[in-house]
Amino acid sequence: MAGVFGAGIVAGTVNTVVGSGSLLTFPTLLAFGFSPKVANVSNTVGLVPGSISGAIGYRRELVGQRARIRRLGAISLAGGLAGALLLLALPGATFEKVVPFLVLLAVGLVIVQPRLAARVAARRADAETHRHSEPVFDVGVFLTAVYGGYFGAAQGVILIALLGIFVEDHLQRLNALKNVMTALVNGIGAVLFAIFAPVAWVPALLLALGATVGGQLGARFGRRLPPNLLRLIIVGAGLAVTAKLFLSW
Repeated sequence: MAGVFGAGIVAGTVNTVVGSGSLLTFPTLLAFGFSPKVANVSNTVGLVPGSISGAIGYRRELVGQRARIRRLGAISLAGGLAGALLLLALPGATFEKVVPFLVLLAVGLVIVQPRLAARVAARRADAETHRHSEPVFDVGVFLTAVYGGYFGAAQGVILIALLGIFVEDHLQRLNALKNVMTALVNGIGAVLFAIFAPVAWVPALLLALGATVGGQLGARFGRRLPPNLLRLIIVGAGLAVTAKLFLSW
């Protein structure tokens, strides 16, 4: 119980700042013997309060973004719903077959995040090549939300890259918007999973409590954390669980 609660705190902090906390909590639930599908749905349910907590912690940066939240929130809800329904509709064996590749994809996104950030900065600096292509952006947000509803690890990394490329604003304000969008994706998935999926409620509640604390810590102190240390921990956990999943594949 202490291990799951502690993982929730760390994941809530990481999700608020970076957006890949599931690569810490998902392996934790697997290590305690839960099947990949049960671990996934329980992880989604448990981390929703942390996403909300992080969004509240960034509320000052959300001022003036109501129109964005409405439009992108609707797209995020639609995509999250589609991803969650996909998870519920497909057999558990299908998820167990694909999840090692999803974890590996998430780890790869965390590894290349610095390069993504550099490309975003370069694109911003070149005003002539920067174009606000709304349809492409909307499709990217929708597909990311589908991924988030189905699995979700590192969806925040994808979102912050999309927002950085297509939306002109300060990075901290975009990060605040990212927290709202992930909260909506995880929230719609959590509602469906709570009704129709085999949620392990004790670890989910422990994750929820830990992630709520972590969301506030991330909003308050997360900017001071060494990003390379966070990335190393996340990648290490992700590679460990990938190896475990492939060995039992």
